[in-house]
Amino acid sequence: MGELISVVIPVFNEAAGIQSFLKKELIPTLKNLKENTEIIIVDDGSTDKSLEIVKNYTFPRRITVRIVALMKNFGKELALTAGLREAEGDAVIMIDADGQHPAEEIPRMIEKWHKGAKIVTAIRGSNTTKHKLGSRLYYILMHKAGDKNLIEGEMDFRLLDREVVDDFNQFTEHNRLTRGLIDWLGYPQEYIKVQTKDRIDGAPTYSIKKLATLAGDSIVSASRTPLIIFGYIGLFIMAITFVPGLFQLIQEYILGDPLKLEWGGGVAVSLFVAFLVGLVLISQAMTALYVSQIHAEAKNRPLYVINKTKSVGLKNGKK
Repeated sequence: MGELISVVIPVFNEAAGIQSFLKKELIPTLKNLKENTEIIIVDDGSTDKSLEIVKNYTFPRRITVRIVALMKNFGKELALTAGLREAEGDAVIMIDADGQHPAEEIPRMIEKWHKGAKIVTAIRGSNTTKHKLGSRLYYILMHKAGDKNLIEGEMDFRLLDREVVDDFNQFTEHNRLTRGLIDWLGYPQEYIKVQTKDRIDGAPTYSIKKLATLAGDSIVSASRTPLIIFGYIGLFIMAITFVPGLFQLIQEYILGDPLKLEWGGGVAVSLFVAFLVGLVLISQAMTALYVSQIHAEAKNRPLYVINKTKSVGLKNGKK
């Protein structure tokens, strides 16, 4: 039978460019591979005609195509999870449908896999698309949160060995960052620098709100560092308020204000209290993020729901 390469493509409202991506980018690359190939397209509750376009697209006979239609938009991370659970290849490649991930690099990934690599991760080259401020801040925050292994510019465009996929499929948490969970597994990775492209068509489906939510979930799930940081901030504030408070007590109430500072005790207390109340509110917000994730896991709901009537060729269909 030969080796099987699975390609997982999460799709959300990509009607404007999905056909062009398949025809000009992905299919020509896969047709030239010597390995058998299958494509798993995960429609993440698209509200445009993405699903219809994919179903009506004429794929080459030698490429097996399965379509996983989710009941609603569960988010890219869970769409990737659904695709990885459905994939049956000896190696699985994750690639976006907007054309920014260069499909022509797939043979280079497979070559490294043949040489023994368990994970091959694509990294944006320094001369490609400019890094946005949000992206830079995300990597800075993740490093500060304790994820020292995160490499700036790495993407979801990856090849995973079957062994890695099987281990990944054991994860059950709902708030997940796919690349973070893959890194957590501890398998050695190899990297390739690629030249990313502009979107084929349409507008980005990741809004600022979604990016902020992803960053928050990623940081919270990465470590307890934010809680520890706020603990140290609390100790620091106690220290810096104790010193001027002691100074005011001695010079005004014991020595009779020889420096004639005439500090108003009420003003000083009000400032300190206001500052500390703000700190408490921020700390509670951080704690609430952790509690919300615990709450989500405790409910133990399915990660996603598959619309079996709209899906095509399902084999696993696990949730």
